[in-house]
Amino acid sequence: MNQRPYTVVLIVPTGIGASIGGYAGDALPVARAIAQICDRLITHPNVLNGAQLYWNLPNSLYVEGYGLDQFAAGNWGLRPVHQNRVGLILDSGIEPELHTRHLQAADATRATLGLNLTDYVVTDAPLNVELRTAASGASWGTIGNPGSLLRAAEVLLTQAKAEAIAVVARFPDDLGNEALQAYRHGQGVDPLAGAEAVISHLVVKTFQVPCAHAPALLPLPLDPDLSPRSAAEEIGYTFLPCVLVGLSRAPQFVTQPSPHSETIWADAVDALVIPATACGGSATLSFSQSRTQIIAVEENKTSMRVSPEALGMKVIQVHSYLEALGVLVAHRAGISTDALSPSLSSLRYLSPL
Repeated sequence: MNQRPYTVVLIVPTGIGASIGGYAGDALPVARAIAQICDRLITHPNVLNGAQLYWNLPNSLYVEGYGLDQFAAGNWGLRPVHQNRVGLILDSGIEPELHTRHLQAADATRATLGLNLTDYVVTDAPLNVELRTAASGASWGTIGNPGSLLRAAEVLLTQAKAEAIAVVARFPDDLGNEALQAYRHGQGVDPLAGAEAVISHLVVKTFQVPCAHAPALLPLPLDPDLSPRSAAEEIGYTFLPCVLVGLSRAPQFVTQPSPHSETIWADAVDALVIPATACGGSATLSFSQSRTQIIAVEENKTSMRVSPEALGMKVIQVHSYLEALGVLVAHRAGISTDALSPSLSSLRYLSPL
């Protein structure tokens, strides 16, 4: 009898300045490594998106954050697909040249990668995205016209029969912003990430379909001191390609009990990998109430201060993702990590009640 597929969830929360995964797709190497030692990797756009860059991971599932929370809580299942028809929403606040650049990027993914896109929709009013920063340093934002976003998504779903939604919203340009300069130099928090999450959460919560977002911005001036972790966002006019690639095979959400045997539910998750200071997210709290083995990585610092100890959460703490890979290999093999230590203690007598 075959063992069930070994399934790992990798989370690096968005907009909290994670030292690995807080920049332009810089957690993708971690995802690639974990994908080599598990049967199924479930992760989210913040991990797999790298602006113009992406990597095909056939055993990964690209799940938007709100959908991942619902999955972890046991409310939704994930049904893998071979291909989605992806609908594209462009913010009417995008200038004509930038608008054309994004359409050209979308056409390029059709011609070069063979993606299946529907005709696109332009919002009936500018989305008016505004950026905010919380006291903790985490980024977030607001949408001035959320109804315009939802009306555009409904057109794609009902008229174009889209199965996933890509959104490009015009984001504010602030070249002198200190947070932006710090981000370009590999420090601080991505000033856009929190607002991006708000956009995709709204669509997924309303329509229960895969969604991800790419911000529209004017190209930044050349910076010879640019951090490699931020560089993927500065090699083109748009961040859209990785979003379209991810959505093209994003699993569909199953919101009711399903007879499909391929649907994945939370009780199939064997391990969760999370930064050690960011354990307060909804998905992590849900998995902590299950048999899922949680691995907390200390080296991935964030602006949060929510440790597993503060929550009474039982985890395996490791220093690095390299160490986490070793723990996952042992866990998959059914080997106790204690057996890999030279100081294995003897069994103790347990007295009866």
